[in-house]
Amino acid sequence: MAGSFSDYLEDKVMKHVFTNTSYTSPSSLYVGLFTVAPTDAGGGTEVSGNSYARTAATFSVTGTSPTTASNSANVEFPTASGSWGTVVAAAIFDASTSGNMLSWADLTASKAVGSGDVFRFATGNLSVTLA
Repeated sequence: MAGSFSDYLEDKVMKHVFTNTSYTSPSSLYVGLFTVAPTDAGGGTEVSGNSYARTAATFSVTGTSPTTASNSANVEFPTASGSWGTVVAAAIFDASTSGNMLSWADLTASKAVGSGDVFRFATGNLSVTLA
């Protein structure tokens, strides 16, 4: 997944590093799915309805130059009770609803999700890299 930090997170990191402005990292992270990709400013069309909900995720960080954070366990969404449309992007949030988008990316392959389908990122397949 290639993508970007959100404008929100870029602002927080820059102020934290260069102006000593405190930033408290979120206690939990959630993954959301999109049928229209967001941008660094947000937006896009997040999946809704038909049993969709953002899913909690845990990450581990490895390497240097580049440093990569990858999901340390499967990220599995609820079974779709109807069509979710074609998922084209994913984002990481600091809340299960609303909240702030931290990072986003287009999927390497779009996936149509229909009734009875379970969308899942296997361990290590959802990564955020700083180069």
